[in-house]
Amino acid sequence: MEKKMFCFQCEQTAGCRGCTGSMGVCGKPAETAELQDELTGELISLALAAKGAAREELSRLMLEGLFTTVTNVNFNSETVKELAERVRAERAKLGGGTPAYDVRKIWEAGEDVRSLKSLILFGLRGTAAYAYHAAVLGYRDAEVDGFFFDGLAALAKFDTMEELLPFVLKVGEINLRCMELLDRANTESFGTPQPARVTFTVEKGPFIVVTGHDLRDLKLLLEQTEGRGVNVYTHGEMLPAHGYPELRKYAHLKGNFGTAWQNQQKEFDGIPAPVLFTTNCLMPPKPSYADRVFTTEVVSYPGAAHIGEDKDFTPVIEKALELGGWAEDRKFTGINGGAETATGFGHGAVLANAAQIVEAVKSGAVRRFFLVGGCDGAKPGRSYYTEFVKKTPADTIVLTLACGKYRFNDLDLGTIGGFPRIMDMGQCNDAYGAIKVASALAEAFGCTVNDLPLTLVLSWYEQKAVCILLTLLHLGIKNILLGPSLPAFVSPNVLNFLVENYNVAPVTTPDEDLKKIMG
Repeated sequence: MEKKMFCFQCEQTAGCRGCTGSMGVCGKPAETAELQDELTGELISLALAAKGAAREELSRLMLEGLFTTVTNVNFNSETVKELAERVRAERAKLGGGTPAYDVRKIWEAGEDVRSLKSLILFGLRGTAAYAYHAAVLGYRDAEVDGFFFDGLAALAKFDTMEELLPFVLKVGEINLRCMELLDRANTESFGTPQPARVTFTVEKGPFIVVTGHDLRDLKLLLEQTEGRGVNVYTHGEMLPAHGYPELRKYAHLKGNFGTAWQNQQKEFDGIPAPVLFTTNCLMPPKPSYADRVFTTEVVSYPGAAHIGEDKDFTPVIEKALELGGWAEDRKFTGINGGAETATGFGHGAVLANAAQIVEAVKSGAVRRFFLVGGCDGAKPGRSYYTEFVKKTPADTIVLTLACGKYRFNDLDLGTIGGFPRIMDMGQCNDAYGAIKVASALAEAFGCTVNDLPLTLVLSWYEQKAVCILLTLLHLGIKNILLGPSLPAFVSPNVLNFLVENYNVAPVTTPDEDLKKIMG
């Protein structure tokens, strides 16, 4: 078959090797995939050309370009093309008039060099998404912004494992700094998250569903819908918004609709309400709801109405009033039949009870912590995470974050030592909070994080999971279980390096893994 595209950056890539046909498994057309490679080449060339103050002026464009190429963000060839032209114009101003870097040099490199360059590129894409969210709230970090240029330039300048490996770990270091920045941006803007119960019931009448990660967009929508008779429901990674005091104070922020991103085509089918996509993860809309999909920021889909920088959500609100919602309350459940869930167990809430947690461990009431989280996805095998959590012993606590939580966040596992056995720490970027909690517990026990009674069981799907994994490696955290399958872009030699130095291992079965962990 003729190779029309090449993309292997997500977990569901065709045959665990790469999407090469007329359309990716995600629904992205080959034309768009090729244009995203062209955009990436332009960004690499811009990184080579930009020095000093020019980098500061171009950092927002760099973030926008990298974020656009994250899985399930942009399916629109025209907007990708326009962005590439903007980057090309800026590069020309800097004297970078030569043809842009050809990204095929990465895809066609030897497998180990390709593997390390892919880890750098995909990690930078994930980190750029976090930096973008912080930037829209007015929070920037010069070291973070500068490294996007250094990291991309390294892809063109270096071609040996010895040269590239330090950049792989540097991505993890910079991502940690970036997640801390976004944590500060969110908490200073919206308050420190507090535990909150969240219903899955949708009340009768007009409503809007908001999905993605951008809390600022949600805040602006809540302001504009107040007093309009339109309720607002979170979806996917927006669920943790219910824990933030400055968002939860709005009485018309009612609950959460649906589960993780990969179920949207089923859950949104015929929904009598508009859906606002603020970030990934967008899937090609079905005809039954395509007319009520709205995008904003870097999200773009052909034919979907786009809310611009003025953030006037009037078209979304008018669509909600036109559609009218359901005539009666609708009761929905999570994947396991639960009618509600809980969120808001960020590092602020957890560490406020640090003394009780330490005492619970010392007394033997709590034997182990599990961090079970990451991206959800559609490929078979992800029921592993549901079964794993169900089978965790009653004297253990499960911390979770990101959309992988939907596999089990409606389960009622009871409490232990006054704490719920499942605690949702937030969005994927709140991995920073989990790191902060682990570091505080290690200090309290006078040991390293690797010596804690803590096991990380991670699920991955896209590039944000890559940068988080690199952060954990940068911190020297070992014994990570990763699934449901290993990345196609990790070569056998690079995988062997991760196994030998960090004891990263693929998940097997819940029973086997728990037996090894619990002894």
